[in-house]
Amino acid sequence: MPEIAKFVNSGAATISPALAEKVLRQLPQWKLEFTQIDAPKFPHLVDQLEFLADATEDAMEGVYKELPFVAVAQAVFALIYAHKKMGIIPESIMDLGRADDSSVVRAVLIQNEKAFAIYAGKQGVDWRRITSQA
Repeated sequence: MPEIAKFVNSGAATISPALAEKVLRQLPQWKLEFTQIDAPKFPHLVDQLEFLADATEDAMEGVYKELPFVAVAQAVFALIYAHKKMGIIPESIMDLGRADDSSVVRAVLIQNEKAFAIYAGKQGVDWRRITSQA
């Protein structure tokens, strides 16, 4: 996980508020796209992406102001990464195509666990379900 965390941190460092705003406008479409992910080896990925998208929307729209921008930037990076068709592991590789997406998302959730757990609680979301501990 440390290498993935470095990758996420490096990618998140490139996320500006302006880029986050552009992603915000794309999120409704991306959320629909994410629901179509068929990744039985990563059963929590769709819920995790939806959670990150919701947190990003709430933070960027000012509905939830307590989420640190570093958490938002990492979430935006993970959402962009999952949206791309080519990653470290191409989606076309059977059973493993979403392993990199899942790793990036998990790194974001783990690195920002406290902030996201508080957000989840305030939204009535079971944090254990998002972190796959349920």
